[in-house]
Amino acid sequence: MFVMGIDPGLSATGYGLVEGGYPPIARLAGVIRTDPGATMAVRLHELFLGLTQVIEESRPDAVAVETVFTNRNLQTAIAVGRASGVALLVAARAGVNVSEYAPTAVKSAVTGDGAANKTQIQSMVARLLRLTDPPKPADAADALAIALCHLRAAPLERAR
Repeated sequence: MFVMGIDPGLSATGYGLVEGGYPPIARLAGVIRTDPGATMAVRLHELFLGLTQVIEESRPDAVAVETVFTNRNLQTAIAVGRASGVALLVAARAGVNVSEYAPTAVKSAVTGDGAANKTQIQSMVARLLRLTDPPKPADAADALAIALCHLRAAPLERAR
């Protein structure tokens, strides 16, 4: 299975493509950044175009998106929710199956600790994917972690 993980954000959306197997293999990771000076509509369009390009070029079997977490900053939560909606739309438009995972589920699947910090996630992603260095930036590492989470959860979902 070839999975694209997406860590949605308005300023930076991380994406990571992982091919399942033992060991899983990271094929691509990066970040789509939007212009902070642009209007909301323009930024969402930039995100739409960037994610569409990655999906069209990589052709994943599945897309996994981190769900919006409750944030003390309402504006941040709304912006992340909008970015998440764009990610879901792009995947559905491409005809790719989409799964969503809570941040604690992703952290637990990758590190064994639902409260792991960014450094721990980057370190474990590097270990699991046998990378020489932890992936950077953190948004790309998180997206790879989301893809790894899906690779671990998908067999359980199919068994239901």
